Amino acid sequence: MAQKNNTQEIIRKEKEYVLSTYPRLPFVLTRGKGSFLFDSEGNQYLDFGAGIAVNALGHCDEEVVNAIQQQAQTLSHVSNLYYTAPHVELAEKLCQLSFADKVFFSNSGTEAIEASLKFARKYGRAKFGEGKTKLVAFSNGFHGRTFGALSITAREKYQAPFKPLVPDVEIVPFNDIVAAQQAIDDSTCAVVVEVVQGEGGVNLADQEFLQALRTSCTQHDALLIVDEIQTGFGRTGKLWAHQHFDIQPDMMTLAKALGGGLPVGATLMTNDVAEPIVAGDHGSTFGGGPIAASAALVILQRTQDPGMLAHVQKMSTYLCRELNALNLPQVVGIRSLGLMIGIELNVDAKPFYKKAHEYGILLLTAGPNVLRLLPPLTITKAEVDQFASAFKKLLMEKTV
Repeated sequence: MAQKNNTQEIIRKEKEYVLSTYPRLPFVLTRGKGSFLFDSEGNQYLDFGAGIAVNALGHCDEEVVNAIQQQAQTLSHVSNLYYTAPHVELAEKLCQLSFADKVFFSNSGTEAIEASLKFARKYGRAKFGEGKTKLVAFSNGFHGRTFGALSITAREKYQAPFKPLVPDVEIVPFNDIVAAQQAIDDSTCAVVVEVVQGEGGVNLADQEFLQALRTSCTQHDALLIVDEIQTGFGRTGKLWAHQHFDIQPDMMTLAKALGGGLPVGATLMTNDVAEPIVAGDHGSTFGGGPIAASAALVILQRTQDPGMLAHVQKMSTYLCRELNALNLPQVVGIRSLGLMIGIELNVDAKPFYKKAHEYGILLLTAGPNVLRLLPPLTITKAEVDQFASAFKKLLMEKTV
């Protein structure tokens, strides 16, 4: 554990030995409890990023910790060459609580997306022959940084250094029904959409847009893939965000909150999608391992509870009300669905993100001018009040 006298040494060594793909904030975190994180200097932070929507139950939730410890004492890893009980139970419960009939387990959100793209192309070829390979995705979406996921993530700064990417991908404007209908044709094998774009700015899909996607996919025998990597597990006030919009996908990708801090991803699908997939088409050494699956069982049980979902909705209403009441001149508007909140500013958001820790809070950005809040789903009214007070001081800081 980092101590006060070696914080700078850890930062120095990180710069020397770790590949620099993330610009980190200038402190070393050592422990967390509930909605709070603590650094090696003894400072405390109210965490409204939750590990980018991962720590749905806060830090070091007792039930999650116990599940991990108990499983680690009996069986930690055997690979997917063997049956184990936890991943079977998790798959069963995921199917029972969703539209799905089958689950593929991986280790991250981008892996869940990669699996969905492979399955979609295998489905198109097996069911309808050669040529049914086009993937349709949307502007401002974010699905990951591996080649397939990056190919449907229309961000030039992410894509440019790594082109050529996966071919036969068409990007159309988000929430543009006409453009989507024109793009989805008989060559389309799948359409990939976030019902709330997290990295893209906390942009909510229109219900009519999503329903039009569902209709067009059905008409053209294309699969509708809903990316719920950030929105799943109660984040929006329902277990799955697409339940707000009265649509049913053919596949759904999950990760982040699923593992309670452990790396786990999942691709859920109907039997129709699963039917062409055979042994050897895809795989994962670690996917659905006993420890990660045991933690995920706790997360799923807790986040599907009606009381938890009602709490998320209540805290969302309260937090948005408190933020609006601040009447901050930099705030253009607030977008939210559950405890997924975007605060649009009329100035650059990054300086506030970088300085927030000085006010005892941690938050995120979502694009150049949006601050993103993803607090633990267990957040309390008192913690919301504490955050709002600190947030006001942060945004009124003249030196930002």
